[in-house]
Amino acid sequence: MFLKNSNPTKTISWQKLTNHFHNIQNDTIKEYYKDPNRKSDFSLQLNDLSVDFSKNRINKETVQLLVELAKEVGLKEAIESQFSGEIINVTENRAVLHTALRSNSDEPILVDEKNIKPQIQASLKKIKSFSSKVITGKWKGYSGKSITDIVNIGIGGSDLGPDMIVESLKFYKNQLNTHFVSNIDGDHVSEIIKKLNPETTLFVIVSKTFTTQETLSNAETIKNWFLKSATIFDIPKHFVAVSTNLQAVDNFGISIENVFTMWDWVGGRFSLWSAVGLSISLSVGFENYKALLDGAEEMDIHFRNEDFDKNIPVVLALISIWYNNFYNAETEAVLPYSQYLSKLPAYLQQAIMESNGKGVDRNGEKIEYQTGTIVWGSTGTNMQHAFMQLVHQGTKLIPADFIGFKESLYGLTDHHKKLMANLYGQMDALAFGKTAEEVHLELKFSGKEDKIATLLPFKVFEGNRPSNLLLFDKLTPESLGKLVALYEHKIFTQGILWNIYSYDQFGVELGKELANKFLKNQ
Repeated sequence: MFLKNSNPTKTISWQKLTNHFHNIQNDTIKEYYKDPNRKSDFSLQLNDLSVDFSKNRINKETVQLLVELAKEVGLKEAIESQFSGEIINVTENRAVLHTALRSNSDEPILVDEKNIKPQIQASLKKIKSFSSKVITGKWKGYSGKSITDIVNIGIGGSDLGPDMIVESLKFYKNQLNTHFVSNIDGDHVSEIIKKLNPETTLFVIVSKTFTTQETLSNAETIKNWFLKSATIFDIPKHFVAVSTNLQAVDNFGISIENVFTMWDWVGGRFSLWSAVGLSISLSVGFENYKALLDGAEEMDIHFRNEDFDKNIPVVLALISIWYNNFYNAETEAVLPYSQYLSKLPAYLQQAIMESNGKGVDRNGEKIEYQTGTIVWGSTGTNMQHAFMQLVHQGTKLIPADFIGFKESLYGLTDHHKKLMANLYGQMDALAFGKTAEEVHLELKFSGKEDKIATLLPFKVFEGNRPSNLLLFDKLTPESLGKLVALYEHKIFTQGILWNIYSYDQFGVELGKELANKFLKNQ
């Protein structure tokens, strides 16, 4: 057992936080902003990323007490355990080493007494070489034509991660068209393949065990479609696999040299940094894929080494726990102001809710406090015309992360000024609201004095609704890697504080077992 095992609500720090909460729960963000240094005191910087958490219902003592809690439950030691390869996924007897996949350090990391760094480097070289052949047209299909389309066949982390990254980095994509097949719904795969030419399509089957029902069903359907115009001897030119089950891959017809390895110490929802990211490398080129990894490593180094009160993932995790466990907020909104990041909320839903959606602690005992937050969201400004009504004037407290970029990629500055003005406008509206007096004056001066009595209560915004701003210079592969790694470390931090195992997902199994029973009875 490498993780300290303690019920957070029984700690001295938790008791102090409870008392503190009772003292400040009625304080407002507007009152906090009377301090001219409020914004600078509650902001953090990591090169091209600035994080402003000043619009929260917290003061300096709140942060100090939350940091004390992190120290008391052994977060620092837990971080070292993860990075050094100790078995912190205890229920599955595995290390948790997605961070090793993006490490440029030569420092050995041992799994089963073997240094895994050479395996990682070998995998990256293979991804680079293969991507280059396909992108440059040297890799030919069965009729001698170059590849034009890539189809990633996977589900869960083998789909959501690569799909989200490919969509987010669309600006950087090459001439290849990338498609994703995940759902076992036959209409999904049918819609994808009807657009494809079998002579010029490469299929990437992603399944660690090569037994996942959805993935294998889709792969078989695609294989049968492919064989209508090709032969089994053509399969090696059009199908590659990311898997550990070499026998099953061979039985499918994929040649062993076209298999990219996976490892037990990488969980599915954190696997885009491994060969599961092959479709990313194919879509945007290996150099951009490597830049994505390098951005993530920058956040890894920050998370591992920075003091907790200046540690971006730790601070964001602690603020989230503050709302979840003291204000009883049940959801968090993730609101990227970039259409490129439209798939980020869905990606984070899996990463966060599959990791920390646990009702049993590390002792195997039922938990009496709230754990995993429900995560949802959409892109600005679309969501301003959709669900933001509830966030502004509804009865629920919904903390929100706003994600923005100082520059747009295509340089339409007028559009970008309007986009960012909306981001800042939303955050200020949530934090400061609009008082009855302000509404009264507004109606009076707009010639609606006769409507004041009836309209006034409907136009008041109570404000005091919290948000964070994550602001990057520009959307690049590096900044995206940094952003995803930030949320990964936030997940880890919350799991440690809630005393749960974040890296198993037994909750996905029962429904699958029952589905198989229904299938047998049909």
